[in-house]
Amino acid sequence: MSDPTYTPPKVWKWDSASGGKFANINRPIAGATHDKTLAQGQHPFQLYSLATPNGVKVTIMFEELLEKGIKGAEYDAYIINIMEGDQFGSDFVDINPNSKIPALLDTSTQPATRIFESGSILMYLAEKFNDFLPSDASKKAECLSWLFWQMGSAPLLGGGFGHFYAYAPEKYQYPIDRYTMEVKRQLDVLDRQLAENEFIAGDEYTIADMAIWPWYGVLAQGGLYNAGEFLEVHTYKNVLRWANQIAQRPAVKRGSIVNKSWGEPHEQLLERHDASDFELKTQDKV
Repeated sequence: MSDPTYTPPKVWKWDSASGGKFANINRPIAGATHDKTLAQGQHPFQLYSLATPNGVKVTIMFEELLEKGIKGAEYDAYIINIMEGDQFGSDFVDINPNSKIPALLDTSTQPATRIFESGSILMYLAEKFNDFLPSDASKKAECLSWLFWQMGSAPLLGGGFGHFYAYAPEKYQYPIDRYTMEVKRQLDVLDRQLAENEFIAGDEYTIADMAIWPWYGVLAQGGLYNAGEFLEVHTYKNVLRWANQIAQRPAVKRGSIVNKSWGEPHEQLLERHDASDFELKTQDKV
């Protein structure tokens, strides 16, 4: 179904908000809208993020590295409230000119190194600490293929299906049908891969799993857009097996609540500066 009253103009002009949940932060131009200094802690890595699927990828990676005892991966995590436009502050834009979370500053280098885009951050950390990325050339290629599969596929899940199914101010059948079909195809791609492999890229847990799980793993568990029944996620049994397996990892549990400002109080950790921050949350739950 389409809007019979709308005909695209010869030249599009931005003269009104687009509507929907994110209308107040969407705009067709880049750059900072205001001056804002970002806080900095004492650890080598300074992360500015939010516990969306893209943000969770990075906090899971940090927590997995720390789980292995890699002390050089200590980090401070500060929340970026995208609904209030924190991502358009001057300091944040200096780290990520694209004004999207997550954004990372590695202060262990001189000068400090900025890294933006979640897939790039995962690769940077994997290479820096020589972990969660296979050294064998063929296995590394497989891992990176799936990492970039996620980077190319998730916008169709989030900006496509998620927007028109959950956030758009009007519901139209065509975009919902179109993106639902694509998301189900993606789930089938993953289900076939996981039918023959324990993890996404083979028998080894890698940054490919960390990238894909916050989107498709959480979706399979019914936690993304509340669309589990609509998409019949229970039929993707291999994806669900993998999703539940990843969800039980201690580092994933910790990483999933960092920079989270919604849900149950014990599931929220607005800032992370030390491992003891999680112990306090465990006490809150009890």
